[in-house]
Parts: sequence; C-alpha cells; structure tokens
Amino acid sequence: MIKFKKYIKNKYVIATFIFLIYSLFLDDVDLFTIIDQKQKLNKLNVTQSELQAKLNSTKISLSKINNRTELEHFAREIKLFKKDNEEIFVISYE
Repeated sequence: MIKFKKYIKNKYVIATFIFLIYSLFLDDVDLFTIIDQKQKLNKLNVTQSELQAKLNSTKISLSKINNRTELEHFAREIKLFKKDNEEIFVISYE
C-alpha cells in the first residue's frame, strides 16, 4: 500500500497516466477510430479486388468481340438481340 501511495504522489506517473487516457480514449484519433478505419480499409480492399475481377472479365469480353462471329454470339446470347423475321423464346428455371 505504501508503494502504491508513492506512485500516486509522483507527478510523472500521474502525467503519464493522464496522457495515456487522453491519447487512447479522448483524442480525435483515438483507439476506437483507428480500429474503425482499419475495418473500413479492409472492406474497401475487398471491394477493390471484386471490381478488379469484374474489370478483367470485361476486358476479356471486349477483346473477344473484336471478331465478327464473336460479336454476333455476344449480341444474340447475352443481349438477346434478334434478326428480322425471328422469334426468341427465353426459358428460365427457378
């Protein structure tokens, strides 16, 4: 108990304790803000990787449709375009 009172009366220990409390909990960039920002950064990195994958697949599709037959295939099967005098039936399974 005497050691504890000795540390409480020391002004450097008190100043260090107040500084730690302020910097960890009360400052604008406190511990909770840092954790929240890291979580947001991780979510943004995941989103970036998903968008990068979509971009790569779009680039591959774009490079494929340079050929006339591939362009017709893309237009007919994916965009459901049709020629004159032609009917298209779309069958979907639930």
